[in-house]
Amino acid sequence: MTRKRAAGINRTPREHATGGQDGVPLVGYAANLVAQGRTRCSRGIPRHEHRSAAVEYDARPEAVAAFLPAPLRPGREALAGRCAAYFCDWQFASGEAAAGGEPEYLDPVHSQYREFILLLTAEFEGSPCAYCPFIWVDQDASLLRGLIQGWPKQIGSIWMTRTFELASPATPMIGAGGRFGASLAAKDRRLVDARVTLRVESESMPQPNFSRAFNVRLFPELAAGHHDRPAVHELVQLRSCDVAVSAIWRGDAELRFYDQPNLELPALAPQQTVGGYRFNIALTVDDLVTLSDLRG
Repeated sequence: MTRKRAAGINRTPREHATGGQDGVPLVGYAANLVAQGRTRCSRGIPRHEHRSAAVEYDARPEAVAAFLPAPLRPGREALAGRCAAYFCDWQFASGEAAAGGEPEYLDPVHSQYREFILLLTAEFEGSPCAYCPFIWVDQDASLLRGLIQGWPKQIGSIWMTRTFELASPATPMIGAGGRFGASLAAKDRRLVDARVTLRVESESMPQPNFSRAFNVRLFPELAAGHHDRPAVHELVQLRSCDVAVSAIWRGDAELRFYDQPNLELPALAPQQTVGGYRFNIALTVDDLVTLSDLRG
């Protein structure tokens, strides 16, 4: 299934320019701002594609509620503790490539990364939504873009089972009986393990998912006397376009969170799993809506 943005709306990403030397501006979407535009952590707004293994599960409702920022509220009844853990293997190309440059995927060390995303079910003004309290990624460009969008990204190590075109004992099938594993570690500690065994095709993705994801953009103020009033503190909803989803396979799942002395992730450990999933998705995130200024 696909979705394209309405005709007549121009969403071409633009980079920022600031004063340089001899009238030559420094350019970049975010740090680094440089003269020729090559040495940059982030190269504008990219189009992504990823393959995912995901586990839908129930955590303790009171634990989920404790992580939700106002004005978000817990989901209702059976969905009050519903969560989804996503392990993603991403590849991207930015708007620069579309303008005639070399696509980033020809330099895989720059264009690929892996990610663990935890989404919680919530409500905003009576309608269901998703909120992300934890997310880990293994690449700095993704980390920077995520912080700009409101994803609370940290650096971690994410691994997941690969698939290949040739049938072999070394690769699972994407179909009934296919088995996939995934793991997350950070700061030399194992945090999450997952196993998924596929059973049937599904018409729906895990819940919650990214279609109505809400984030908090928070950038603190460093000037003395203003530490308690962030420069930016707002609730936002990300918007995507050109969304395409592959066949979705669903099955059984195991999910384990490990104790960590300096992390509250174990509070959201599964009480029971609902199902495991395997699918691919392509999308562009180039817009957001500010829902609430949380600075008061």
